[in-house]
Amino acid sequence: MKKIYVIFLIVLISCKKETVKLNFINEFTVKDSLMLDNTIIGGISGIDYHNNDYYMVIDDAWNPRVLMGDILIKSDSIKSVAFKKVIRLNDTLTQFYNDNALDLESIFVKGDKISLVSEGSIRRGKNPTVFEIDINGTFQKEIETPNYFKANSIAKPKHNAAFESSSKSIDDKGFWVAMEAPLGADGEEPTFHETESPVRITYFDDKTNKASKQFAYQLEKIDKPAKGKVNLNGVTAILQYTERDFFVIERIYQSGYGSYGNVVRIFKASIEEKSTNTLNIQSLKEEEYVPLKKELLFDFSAIQEKLTDKIIDNIEGITFGPKLSNGNQSLILVSDDNFQAYGKQLNQFILLEIIDK
Repeated sequence: MKKIYVIFLIVLISCKKETVKLNFINEFTVKDSLMLDNTIIGGISGIDYHNNDYYMVIDDAWNPRVLMGDILIKSDSIKSVAFKKVIRLNDTLTQFYNDNALDLESIFVKGDKISLVSEGSIRRGKNPTVFEIDINGTFQKEIETPNYFKANSIAKPKHNAAFESSSKSIDDKGFWVAMEAPLGADGEEPTFHETESPVRITYFDDKTNKASKQFAYQLEKIDKPAKGKVNLNGVTAILQYTERDFFVIERIYQSGYGSYGNVVRIFKASIEEKSTNTLNIQSLKEEEYVPLKKELLFDFSAIQEKLTDKIIDNIEGITFGPKLSNGNQSLILVSDDNFQAYGKQLNQFILLEIIDK
């Protein structure tokens, strides 16, 4: 069957005026190997701001946990980051924790419930999951997900590239979950030439606890020369900021560059009338569809000189912060330092300003 793809050229100068702009304010780094409640501070893969607290999820499959903390913003600048509490997933009465691989990648909080997104372990046949816990880490419920996301499905999700990011919906009636890389049935992983690399972004309705719509988002190709065997790109964080628009973080990682192997960009992804609801499409390779429109908003290479040791680190979390003194909304981004397992990395917190144009 003939496939139709809409390719949007991303240029710095466009005849269409941007509706939003992101401005870098400052960076704050937390030194590695800090301890809290006998656990290491690191591996921060997701963040959410709720009731004046910041909730951060730790990507540690051997000891999955959530951090609560405070990010002090004063005079429109991050002044300090304080960690206050560790929430362990220590429910021994429910089989869910034993049956699943809890490789946590994202977090959002509604009321007194904390929702966590895990990419599972595809190689071990453990499914990607979305589930709720309470403030004590006790399991509450699992959210039903489409079958093509299952570890052993014919759609072939890729190991370490399944559920990666999430966002509360702007109307607070549901939430979104995004894959990091395409399903095998949908397309190729990005490479150095243009590929068909759609990532599914799925909406789940709070009333039904089921997926009700979904859109495809096209990943960028890799544009730096290869120096090592690992050359990949994927979505690491999303945040819905209007009814139709998302901030989407793409992170290219390439081995061989040491601490400078990341290329991180923030795109605006927009749902248009012609955008295809892909929820019931089993293989995007075999069907016609129109992906989300996308537009480059922010490239971290433009501020590299302002960052600690000029390192653009492994940005994996994004959340709304407080309003700034001029009334503009702030964004806070955070990096996953992988517990320094692959060389020098940073626990990097970055403050951005949203400027409506």
